[in-house]
Amino acid sequence: MSVHTSTTGSLVIHSARVVDGGEIVENGWLRFEHGAVASRGAGSDWAPADEIVDASAVAGADAVLTPGFVDIHGHGGAGAAFDDGIEAIRIGRALHRAHGTTRAVISLVTATLDELALSVAGIADLMQTDADILGSHLEGPFLDPGHHGAHEPTLLRHPEAGDVERLLEAGRGTIRQITIAPELPGGLDAIRQIVAAGTAAAVGHTDADAAMAVAAFEAGASILTHAFNAMPGIHHRAPGPVLAAAADHRVVLEAIADNVHLDPHVIKLVFDSAPGRVALITDAMAAAGSADGHYDLGTVSVTVENGIARADDTGSIAGSTLTQDVALLRAVQAGVTLPEAVRALTETPARAIGRGERLGSLRTGSVGDAVLLDAQLRVARVWVGQRL
Repeated sequence: MSVHTSTTGSLVIHSARVVDGGEIVENGWLRFEHGAVASRGAGSDWAPADEIVDASAVAGADAVLTPGFVDIHGHGGAGAAFDDGIEAIRIGRALHRAHGTTRAVISLVTATLDELALSVAGIADLMQTDADILGSHLEGPFLDPGHHGAHEPTLLRHPEAGDVERLLEAGRGTIRQITIAPELPGGLDAIRQIVAAGTAAAVGHTDADAAMAVAAFEAGASILTHAFNAMPGIHHRAPGPVLAAAADHRVVLEAIADNVHLDPHVIKLVFDSAPGRVALITDAMAAAGSADGHYDLGTVSVTVENGIARADDTGSIAGSTLTQDVALLRAVQAGVTLPEAVRALTETPARAIGRGERLGSLRTGSVGDAVLLDAQLRVARVWVGQRL
């Protein structure tokens, strides 16, 4: 797996199955100029360029070319946790970039307000130099204690307006989503406050029933954080937040397609229930791309065995060791079509955080982010284009 920049000169990639926008173009080609998509087509009618890449020569017959993957929910990788600052973020991002994730939101677990304010401010600063970072995601502290997962329960709190405002101000417009349990006191008002600031509100780590989830979506929440996990499931007399989200065409459902957080049949169910509205996330923690062993996820001690991360204190699943190329493979193995699985890694997550105009597709004018995979969906080469 090699990562290249496409920000200078011209580049043509040809002889690939181009998967984008819910379609497959056989024997397709793309032309990038100065880090953006300049033109595309099929066959051999591409013009000469500074660099020419024969996809079939690099990745074999039936090579697949997709937009760069967009992860809106991940916590680390390569032994580094995103909560630990700039260098840790860069280490983790390098690992995920090599697996096709060209742009990512940096997710933070529950910490004190002081620590979270400092972290989101640091990520806002980092965005000035590191174009692959899309902003931050606060997965806490406004979560239900009964569904805290791998978040430290003693640090959870109700969403008071002043605290929400403090965090939003510290992020200077770069917080892309905030996960919140809407049933908490002040929860629906906080969702309105978050959305008014231009940030996506996500329902998650919650005890909400279907009616409360609907109220949250009516208040403006537009994402369901890792569907099925850390929330009530589906019961035939209590449909819960997942079906409420699937029924609302404004809502994107995050899904962790690692066959641990979701059974393959449930992965397929999510796609069937919410077509075009699934975002395949990693929720990866530091152990992604690393060996089994002991790790820290914020203040929570975690043990990884056989690639499965669990909190030492509670046994709760503590994030994943997933990369997005594996999520693509798992989704396809579960019966999701390749175009829809790719859409869930690209167009849908980009749209969920308000970045769908030039990110997550290979339309003319989009940033020149692309992933070349072989017929077994293993990453062969990655390109990262211009700054958004």
